[in-house]
Amino acid sequence: MIGNTIIKLHNVDVYQQKHLVLTNVDLHIDKGEFVFLIGQTGSGKSSLMKVIYGEISIGTGEGHAGGFDLKKLSDKDIPFLRRKLGIVFQDFQLLTDRTVEDNMQFVMKATGWKDKKLIDERIRDVLEKVGLRSKLKKMPHELSGGEQQRVVVARALLNDPEIILADEPTGHLDPETSEEVMLLLKDISRSGTAVMMATHNYHLIRTFPSRIIKCENGRIIEDVKMV
Repeated sequence: MIGNTIIKLHNVDVYQQKHLVLTNVDLHIDKGEFVFLIGQTGSGKSSLMKVIYGEISIGTGEGHAGGFDLKKLSDKDIPFLRRKLGIVFQDFQLLTDRTVEDNMQFVMKATGWKDKKLIDERIRDVLEKVGLRSKLKKMPHELSGGEQQRVVVARALLNDPEIILADEPTGHLDPETSEEVMLLLKDISRSGTAVMMATHNYHLIRTFPSRIIKCENGRIIEDVKMV
């Protein structure tokens, strides 16, 4: 990887099962960049993210993410790649039977953290960043939708990732809460962690102007302008 480039794909064909979803993808994302990923349902947005976090392998072309060669990625490399990436989905995916703190600990232990003092410090630090330090002992059902999504963002920050991949993170949130989550993600990008956010929410795109990449007709169109 050269300089500040976190994600680099060149001439990549993206397949979902055996179906070609995107062809000849060229993409680069640099440290601290905020990028909107847009396109109709089924246009390949989620598949592109899956290539970046190692769920779909690369056949044609070259790809690098977080210092890993995606073409040479082995199963044992995937957990290490995902430590460099924070992943946020629209359906929260919090473990409903345990507290916010326990949700965080679960992820940290799964990614190799062992020192209890360091774990506790890191959890408090990321919850502070998203304004939820006081919710440490709450269960997910005791939180609003916006608070749950903030916990998910905090969880994505635990391993100090180089990029956050956010797939429709405001999909289930009301407009005001969506803007709060957007402000949080923009703030994270300004602190140096790149953010790639797939969304259908054109109000957010107009409210928070950023670089836009569009999946359309099996291709990626770089730097689309909103009208």
